[in-house]
Amino acid sequence: MLRLFVIGFLATATLAVGVAASVGSWAWWVLAAVFVALLATGVYDMLQKRHSILRNYPVLGHMRYLLESLRPELQQYFIERNYDGRPYDRDVRTMIYERAKGIHGELSFGTERDVEEVGYEYLIHSTVPVPEPQQPPRVLIGGPECTRPYSISLFNVSSMSFGALSGNALRALNGGAALGGFAHDTGEGGLTPYHLDGGGDLVWEIGSGYFGTRTAEGAFDPDRFAEQAAHEQIKAISIKLSQGAKPGLGGVLPAAKVSAEIARFRGVPEHEKCVSPPAHSAFTTPRELIRFVARLRDLSGGKPVGFKLCVGSRIEFLAICKAMLAEGAAPDFILVDGAEGGTAAAPLEYEDHVGLPLTDGLMTVHNALVGAGLRDRIKVGAAGKVALGNDIVKRLIQGADFTSAARAMMMAVGCIQAQRCHTNQCPVGVATQDPKRARALDVPDKTERVRRYHEATVAQAVQIMASMGVSDPAELSPHLLHKRISSTERRSYAELYEWLAPGALIVEPPESWAFDWAAATPDSFRALVK
Repeated sequence: MLRLFVIGFLATATLAVGVAASVGSWAWWVLAAVFVALLATGVYDMLQKRHSILRNYPVLGHMRYLLESLRPELQQYFIERNYDGRPYDRDVRTMIYERAKGIHGELSFGTERDVEEVGYEYLIHSTVPVPEPQQPPRVLIGGPECTRPYSISLFNVSSMSFGALSGNALRALNGGAALGGFAHDTGEGGLTPYHLDGGGDLVWEIGSGYFGTRTAEGAFDPDRFAEQAAHEQIKAISIKLSQGAKPGLGGVLPAAKVSAEIARFRGVPEHEKCVSPPAHSAFTTPRELIRFVARLRDLSGGKPVGFKLCVGSRIEFLAICKAMLAEGAAPDFILVDGAEGGTAAAPLEYEDHVGLPLTDGLMTVHNALVGAGLRDRIKVGAAGKVALGNDIVKRLIQGADFTSAARAMMMAVGCIQAQRCHTNQCPVGVATQDPKRARALDVPDKTERVRRYHEATVAQAVQIMASMGVSDPAELSPHLLHKRISSTERRSYAELYEWLAPGALIVEPPESWAFDWAAATPDSFRALVK
């Protein structure tokens, strides 16, 4: 490991220079003092718990903090030449890191955004702001069939599996969720002790591989599911239909990465390729999906059950809505993932060219549920580059009831966006299964950072809403979010987009929805007509 090499080299060099100083000139003593200082710094770096970079890269890691101290110029120079533009921009990264560290995050000299740029979006404030509520609003998830509803935060941890993240990273996220009173999605890799370690509320995600609740042949195992779902920390169950970064695509964990530990939690053979198929085997039609939702709700003892998807065909989602109406049942929530979602395990073509962005997908789901008369019984979540308070408010206006974030929460726990996730060589111990690297992530310190980041971000969202004259998210409307559409024109979301009236699709579908509604059938995800 590099850290041992650095310490070993400095120790050897210090000894050699010390010997030379004992027989040489005074100049050797100066050099010896320098090496002693470097060796002491290296040892301290390895033992301290605040900075993961320094624990893995003693002495050398100080170069990063030197660049931070010289920001924005040199830091931005460094970032632009090491990242391809996909990570969050500098302002967002800075705000996440500073909130996680408990630093007050104002910036000097006004906005760095080009407010005249086409596509620029902004929220409308009120001349008469209202007082902020004493406690942040929460959202109750649970429809008529749910006997154990769950009150969820406006902002939560999105799905990240053990295997994608280290055990220490998951411990910190779950501990932060417990301290801050928000939910932590397990990801589709199965329920593990690392998800449970902090005592935080969990949303258990079930993917097409049914990891942690599968038979030896890879099918869904109801008995295993009921056993796992009974865990007190599991507050809701989410069926993953698709993921924003790779919709319509399953996953493969190479045999070399399927350790005995991962194999045990996923319920698969160790040291064999682990395949997550593109589609589920437990259902093949919209009706069967809704029946599967109802079945999981019963097996879990009445806990909220929903599904997560990146929206593709509007016809397919309308088919699910028709299945809800036909079956007289519905999920308790729907998580909408945007195509801008991140992962270290997807082809570039999928990340950039497949699936609807979160704004389009979210408004499609919201309007379809409203038009089908189902919106009042189903809560909608939004996941996709939600990082700051304004992101939360924007997604609530677009149709969400609550939000979730993966990338921003990773940054709060110490991720520096080195984009080495797929190599198992994460420099800060977040996205790695290498225990020598993961040890750099100090769980108690990062747990507190996650809590602080969540608390500050939700507080900012609540403050923004109060500045808009809104004391409850239900009072938000599309009129309060505007977009510049040309150099001389801007319009509100109420003007730019179509918003269906309750039950409109059932009574008389608008012309823009009529073809898709007619083509959708509850008995197939395929359209009735081409």
